[in-house]
Amino acid sequence: MSFSTLGLSPQLLQTLQKNTFLEPTPIQEKVIPLVLQGHDIMARAQTGSGKSASFVLPILEMLFKTKGEGKAKIKVLVLTPTRELTLQVAKTFETFGASLDKKPKVVSIIGGESIGNQLYAIQQGCDILVATSGRFLDVLHKKQMNLSHIDFFVLDEADKMLDLSFAQELELILEAIPSTRQNLLFSATYPSKMLAIASKITQSPVEVTIEHEEPTAESISQRVIEVNRENRGPLLRHLLNTQKWEQVLVFMASKRAADNIAEKFKKYGFLADSLHGDLTQEERNYTLEQFKNKKIRILFSTDIVARGVDIKDIACVVNFDLPRSPIDYIHRIGRTGRAGKSGVAVSFISHEDKEHFALIEKRSAMKLEREQIQGYSLVGSAPVKEKGKEPVKGKGKSKKDKAREEAAKNAALK
Repeated sequence: MSFSTLGLSPQLLQTLQKNTFLEPTPIQEKVIPLVLQGHDIMARAQTGSGKSASFVLPILEMLFKTKGEGKAKIKVLVLTPTRELTLQVAKTFETFGASLDKKPKVVSIIGGESIGNQLYAIQQGCDILVATSGRFLDVLHKKQMNLSHIDFFVLDEADKMLDLSFAQELELILEAIPSTRQNLLFSATYPSKMLAIASKITQSPVEVTIEHEEPTAESISQRVIEVNRENRGPLLRHLLNTQKWEQVLVFMASKRAADNIAEKFKKYGFLADSLHGDLTQEERNYTLEQFKNKKIRILFSTDIVARGVDIKDIACVVNFDLPRSPIDYIHRIGRTGRAGKSGVAVSFISHEDKEHFALIEKRSAMKLEREQIQGYSLVGSAPVKEKGKEPVKGKGKSKKDKAREEAAKNAALK
């Protein structure tokens, strides 16, 4: 199937061809016609499957068939969980909208940049607003933007957005935008506990699931290497020196760990750097561009780039520290093996990690073979877990005592 069969205009088809988008991915093939027909969508497909284009293209098609008069009004609101994904989605709108008679005015609003400048950009005229949820609420509280014309509400990486901490924010957002709108939710996973929150956004979405495209597919070779924690750095250097991996993304558990190991690898002569949330937005953008342009070979990162951000040609993903959950594991390894290319995902596990990784395997319905590398073999045994001491009765205040104290305190205040 080609894009020409999906109901897109010649102008958009021309842009697609110019950017070497020749055939739609399965998610694009299914979703684009449904969006053009006006349906609410709840779509699930792996990262790297082309979810962004599956909503950007039909929105541009529908948005610019209607000619607006005067200053541009916000017709599209897209919320994403990270600054990097926000900037990427905004760029996708601009790229695909470049050949339209009326080019879209796209504004991205993220933390780490001047809120005053962002408000000014919106007030100068904006068709499409792409934002992280936190910064969007900051701007919303200023009460200086008109959201009454919104036709499309999009959540990208919805499972990351629709957690319990987002529920309260979502209520404020839904109150601020028109109740009659088209809702588009996209994600790699939809945990069951999130579906109740999603139902507040849309009551009757068309559900689209692309099967057999999990990041655990054949395009990604998964390796599990047993190694003592103190030998993970030397083992990684050994692998980098012996394998032909050009671009390597290494996931770390903390910002400090990412900084420290990046500095060590620089001293060993590797083109390495770190990426995390404590960097300024300018630093984050610069580091990502350097990695995308292959000026950096090894990027040590927190989960800030685990979702959505499109970085081509990552040969290998390394879980230096294991992710917290099976869902995060899926998103992490999905950074490689994208767009039909093959990739490698390596996870280091020590004695302390064995139980946790077994849980990841169980929840992901997989079983991976363990391996050890000569010279870096796992030695010793797992530390014995000490059972916590039993609580001593009578040492702490009972619930009744605490309630009586609270009641007495309240009475004294009246």
